[in-house]
Amino acid sequence: MRPLDWIVLLGTLGFIVIYGVWKTRGSQDIEGYLKGNNSMKWWTIGLSIMATQASAITFLSTPGQAYEDGMRFIQFYFGLPIAMVIISITVIPIFYRLNVFTAYEFLENRFDLKTRSLAALLFLVQRGLAAGITIYAPAIILSTMLGWSLTATNLIIGVLVIIYTVSGGTKAVSVTQTQQMAVMMGGMLVAGFMVVQYLPENVSFGDAVAVAGKMGKMNVVDFSFDWDDRYNFWSGMTGGLFLALSYFGTDQSQVARYLGGKSIAESRLGLLFNGLLKIPMQFMILFIGVMVFVFYQFNQPPVFFNEAARSKVYATPYAGEMRELETKYTAAFQEKQEAVHGLVAALKTENEAAIVIAENKVDALTTAAKAVREEVKGVISKATPKAETKDTDYVFISFVMKYLPAGLVGLLLAVIFSAAMSSSSSELNALASTTVVDIYRRSVKQHASPKHYLIASKLFTIGWGLIAVLFATYASLLDNLIQAVNIIGSIFYGTILGIFLVAFYFKYIRGNAVFWAAVLAELVVLYCHFYTDIAFLWFNVIGCACVILFGFILQPLLGREKV
Repeated sequence: MRPLDWIVLLGTLGFIVIYGVWKTRGSQDIEGYLKGNNSMKWWTIGLSIMATQASAITFLSTPGQAYEDGMRFIQFYFGLPIAMVIISITVIPIFYRLNVFTAYEFLENRFDLKTRSLAALLFLVQRGLAAGITIYAPAIILSTMLGWSLTATNLIIGVLVIIYTVSGGTKAVSVTQTQQMAVMMGGMLVAGFMVVQYLPENVSFGDAVAVAGKMGKMNVVDFSFDWDDRYNFWSGMTGGLFLALSYFGTDQSQVARYLGGKSIAESRLGLLFNGLLKIPMQFMILFIGVMVFVFYQFNQPPVFFNEAARSKVYATPYAGEMRELETKYTAAFQEKQEAVHGLVAALKTENEAAIVIAENKVDALTTAAKAVREEVKGVISKATPKAETKDTDYVFISFVMKYLPAGLVGLLLAVIFSAAMSSSSSELNALASTTVVDIYRRSVKQHASPKHYLIASKLFTIGWGLIAVLFATYASLLDNLIQAVNIIGSIFYGTILGIFLVAFYFKYIRGNAVFWAAVLAELVVLYCHFYTDIAFLWFNVIGCACVILFGFILQPLLGREKV
């Protein structure tokens, strides 16, 4: 890190925190603190919704996902625009009419207190875990790349978020997210431009896209059906739809964003704005990852992107074996580099026979290089058994730190910190809101003053922030981070969505039946997660369908009376 990078990084983060505190100071009651006095415009709502979902994991992990697996992760979002329309038409008017602070208040009106409390607790468990990962994801990578301690990095992110979230509540979250989205998207566009500029002179942008396509990275849509395949058109349009319905319709971290709108129209426009822009945004981030992949076809990548983990091997008896593998990898890369240049030349001539020959050669050499990388991972596991051998999440940040000029490194680190702060602030605000409104005010202390609940909201925000930091400090890396967050969400979201769908559309089913149906449905989802190979996106469909099915089965057995 050079001085200019530190100036850009600290200046950006300092401005966001100070602006958030100054702009939203003076909340005097729980209405202003948790709903922002319903003063949000549609563009603030839309940007806040996008920023809440676009965590640091998005900017760290998504390019690495594309580097390894191509563009097919974009299918995860195919159901999202449809979900935005459904929520705008059905959910928003109900929440506004009931004037609720949280989504779960509605469930007591429709069912009973225990069903409301169950949904709130499911949310608190799910979002509490996710909040820890949201902080941990960038912290583990940034601490490794910058040489900081993991605890210190967790504390920096956590404390910055707690300061302005406690100060201004929901409005502070939404206001700061507008600036954070500008930083995030601006930084990623600059990174995308730079990686294309770094391609060899004889390789045009069109050549880069063609090479990516021939190497299997432009796999945007896959219509094949496979229950075990996480990302295809069908899982995106069904499982992705149900996940989006639950996340945006029942997750308080998102519901709070549009409950603070000036009107139903403003909230609807904010959601639709997100529905229109989310897929293009994710496409851009994935595409940047693909361009980084193409860049590394002409410039030798590290044999293992987590340089800190690789370097530890040299202090062990396996150092010689690692050096041999690195030499072998360099030779394999040089041979593949020549083959990729040959593929580019063949593509320029449009000679199909030459293209097929070059493509087959590149594929064979790519497979050989991957085999060497697998050997390297095996050596790392033997040398340092606790080391994480999946380095996908380090691909993009490794490129940034090694190749971008002074100032831009600081900007991209500001992107990652901003994304971590934006998602974490939404999560802490939502966790505090749900804890105060659905648990504390409803079941613990029912008749306190507005000031008491305001203070309680701030204290619970601090408490959840500390829990998230603690969890982040002691968490272990979970596969690819963006998948880890979505897996955790899918385990709980289907059940929560099922409760809400029953509430909205199945008046026959009452409180006792839906409560026990939800308990059974969650057990089914947990079984699917731990004992089957079903792709996690389907958990959303399974959980939701089970709540509805079990509800219809249990209702005649438990009676029609609301408890």
